[in-house]
Amino acid sequence: MQNNDTFNAALLLQNPEFYEALQQVMEYKKFPKHHILHEAGTICNHFYIITSGLARVFYYKEDKDITVHFSVEQESITTIDSLIQRKKSKYNIEALEDLEVFAVHINDMEQLFEQNPKFEHFGRLFMQQIYIELVERIDDLQLHSAHERYEILLQKKPYLFQRVSAKHIASFLGMTPETFSRIRGK
Repeated sequence: MQNNDTFNAALLLQNPEFYEALQQVMEYKKFPKHHILHEAGTICNHFYIITSGLARVFYYKEDKDITVHFSVEQESITTIDSLIQRKKSKYNIEALEDLEVFAVHINDMEQLFEQNPKFEHFGRLFMQQIYIELVERIDDLQLHSAHERYEILLQKKPYLFQRVSAKHIASFLGMTPETFSRIRGK
C-alpha cells in the first residue's frame, strides 16, 4: 500500500537505530474527519505517518476540488513540493476519516540527518519511492484510458473504493463523476 508522497513504515523498521531516533522527534496527533492538516498557500513543515485513518492531498482549479493522492495506515502524507523546496504549496491535506498520525517536523528530520549521516539513507529511499510512484502516476494518467485507470486503482488499492467518496476517486482518476459512475457500473 504505497502512494505518491508516501513513505511505507516498513522502511523505518529496516534501520532500528533510525527508527529509535525518529521516535524522539515524532509527535502523536489526532485530527477529526475533514480537518485540514495543511492549507494551500502556506509552507508545509511536517510529514505525517498515519497510524489510523485516511487522508488525501488536493488542490482547487477553477473552483473544482482535484484529488492527487491518498494515504492510509502505515503510509505517510505531506506536500512534498513545499516540504523540500520550503515554498508555499498549492496543495491541501485533508483527513477523510478521523486520523491519528505521528507528525515529524522537517527541522527535526534535517537535524537527525546532520547528527548521523547514515540516516540520510532513509531520506534517499523516501525520495526514490516518491519518484517511482510519481512516474507510475504520470504513466497511468497519460498512457491509460479512463477505464484502465479505474481497473489499475481497483487492483492496487481496492480498499479506497470502500473508504473514499466516488467524487474524490473520480477526481483522482482524472475523470468526471459521471464517467466514473458509468465505468463503475460495468
